[in-house]
Amino acid sequence: MEHVETLIVGAGITGLSAAAELGPGALVLEADGEIGGYCKTVCRDGFTWDYSGHFFHFKHPEIERHLIARMGGQRVLTVQKRSFIDFHGHRIDFPFQKNIHQLPQQDFIDCLHDLYFAANEPAGAAADDNFKSMLYARFGRSISEKFLVPYNEKLYACDLAQLDPHAMGRFFPHASLREIIANMRVPDNASYNQTFTYPEGGAIEYVRALASDVDPARICLNESLVDLDLERHVARTSRRELRYDRLISSEPFARFVARTGLPHDSSVFSWNKVLVFNLGFDKKGPSDVHWTYFPSRDIVFYRVGFYDNIFGSDRMSLYVEIGLAAQAAVNREELKRRVLEDLRTVGIVTDHRLVAEHSVVMDPAYVHITERSNAEVARLRTQLANHGVYSLGRYGRWTYSSIEDNILETRELARELGVHARDA
Repeated sequence: MEHVETLIVGAGITGLSAAAELGPGALVLEADGEIGGYCKTVCRDGFTWDYSGHFFHFKHPEIERHLIARMGGQRVLTVQKRSFIDFHGHRIDFPFQKNIHQLPQQDFIDCLHDLYFAANEPAGAAADDNFKSMLYARFGRSISEKFLVPYNEKLYACDLAQLDPHAMGRFFPHASLREIIANMRVPDNASYNQTFTYPEGGAIEYVRALASDVDPARICLNESLVDLDLERHVARTSRRELRYDRLISSEPFARFVARTGLPHDSSVFSWNKVLVFNLGFDKKGPSDVHWTYFPSRDIVFYRVGFYDNIFGSDRMSLYVEIGLAAQAAVNREELKRRVLEDLRTVGIVTDHRLVAEHSVVMDPAYVHITERSNAEVARLRTQLANHGVYSLGRYGRWTYSSIEDNILETRELARELGVHARDA
């Protein structure tokens, strides 16, 4: 039986970062025929699209420099993000709760009235019960019902009362009454990803940059993990059995833990899936926007991104996202028809002609973070770590995190293990 020091499951950002950190003793298994996970890029008919929109934002400049230095002269732009909300045909700056003064007068009055009384009432115990009650308690009924609840229910494809109040962590744009009032005079809509970087070749360039630090012979494509014997440190794959000293997985936790044989409560794990349409048109559309959010339940998609406005290309290039329940049937042709119809309804498409397209279902897309899932993941990850098994990344930890977070997580694990590629 072949022996490896570190067996890594998944050749996306997390898996490749782990392999780069842990050095030549690592072997990467990838079920797909190519690396990248959800950061794959598709080039078709002169358009460049990702599986979904990845606008990269870094809090640690050294990580960004490390990646760009491995792109072989790839053109990488730094862009100030312009994002808006379509509210019944009115364009409102994102985030909604900080820009209620841009709403039609009666909507503004409703939002300000409810916000004021929500902010000046003692927070009850229910405020921290779940994500939905947190929104009502912090922002009042109008802001919640005009944007925060319908938009996020379209995104997560579930009742927000199912989610933990901190389900989005630092990625949720909280704002106090004082900040909202101040924003009416001096706009300050900065968010965690207000500035983003993007390579001309798409998201795959970041993946390739990480992979450049890994021996290609140590990346095994079209080979998936089947199950684990935690006691013997043996992994059975679709091709062979491997004995490992340690194992790192970025596979979705609900799927991975089922392979381990550990007793667990599978009912705590839920998620949505997202159908992404990448669409290329024959001419330019709106030129001053990168993202537009759509809270209206009459519009099938929740967000539209504009690739063409990053590099200033002369043909409109969109990604359009639709949140679906995990068990929902996906009729791509019918949903594409609705997408094109709704793009015309909201004025993004007028007399444009669709000249190129691509679609992909991401499943899981957004995991549903609940009190029960957090507890079960923490319990099981501790048991796995006792067997030398580490589940990392956005899906491996069943959480909401950024690509940079995943890279940092693999570096921290390498330090804890006392193993590092530069020392190998």
